[in-house]
Amino acid sequence: MARKPTGDLRRGWTTGACATAAVKAALMQLWGGAFPRDVQITLPKGETPVFPLAHHAAGDGWAEVGITKDAGDDPDVTHGALVIAKVKAAPQGIVFKAGEGVGHVTKPGLPIAVGEPAVNPVPRAMMEAVVAEMAAQFGQPAAVEITIRIPGGAELALKTWNPRLGIEGGLSILGTTGIVRPFSCAAWIASIHRGIDVARADGLSHVAGCTGATSERVVQGLYDLPDHAMLDMGDFAGGLLKYLAKHPVGRITIGGGIGKMTKLAQGAVDLHSGRSQVDFEALAHDLKQPDLAQANTALAAYDMAGAPMAKMVAARGLERVQALLSDTDIVADIVVIDRAGHVLAQAGA
Repeated sequence: MARKPTGDLRRGWTTGACATAAVKAALMQLWGGAFPRDVQITLPKGETPVFPLAHHAAGDGWAEVGITKDAGDDPDVTHGALVIAKVKAAPQGIVFKAGEGVGHVTKPGLPIAVGEPAVNPVPRAMMEAVVAEMAAQFGQPAAVEITIRIPGGAELALKTWNPRLGIEGGLSILGTTGIVRPFSCAAWIASIHRGIDVARADGLSHVAGCTGATSERVVQGLYDLPDHAMLDMGDFAGGLLKYLAKHPVGRITIGGGIGKMTKLAQGAVDLHSGRSQVDFEALAHDLKQPDLAQANTALAAYDMAGAPMAKMVAARGLERVQALLSDTDIVADIVVIDRAGHVLAQAGA
């Protein structure tokens, strides 16, 4: 499959781009009588990748093509999955159906209506454009039933946020540009936004964003929150809070380990180790413990400073969160934990 470098990392193609390529190649057989060896599509920003066919089959009035997804160097759970599109004539218009391994939407708040196959708007538009293009080329009506399936997709979906978002039975067909950019922050943040949308649509008054699995387990247990109240914040506190400020709920709990929460307390909103660091000199100054300036991790600093550090981190983290939500009535609280999942400090509601 066509690849282009992104710095030292290869970019790849979304499931939506693969599905679109599969639809185009399948229509070439259905209406033109022959499968191509590979197929080129145009992405929303004008890129024109070429995809080799990994599978093809045809029968009376139908054709299908499979494209193997290459996510480049992104750690995408769908890398290597076979995205198959089956096409056949429809009475009118374009109809999308979910086959094996593609989910259905079961909760409001997503850009696709409840009951619909989990094929997002941009991939739908890309496939609709390909149907129109091929219909014009072969003199056929642009009325097609498109069934997308991903063998093994139901198992892969368990490693994604789909179950929390109310997408059941499999994966989503995703993509806004058609391109997977390695270690894409935008994709993660978009998933956080959809989680907030679903929580609001379901009328939840309390949601939580945590930095990892341990803090999530602790916070969920503290407040007995349902799974879809747990937003997969990870390192992206800013991405969560800025969206929440425009799409508010009643209450937000931010939970995390002492390291990432110390960075939040010091003003960082991107908590990734490669994009923000703990300022140990500031920590030493604020806690009036000069030896903290020599610490090399927040955990080591906590071992030296103890409870006063955890309490300060919680209090200042809360101030940072409240500042980002200052134009709202959202109530916020902070939970700081250690690696074993013990609560070190709390601040706020």
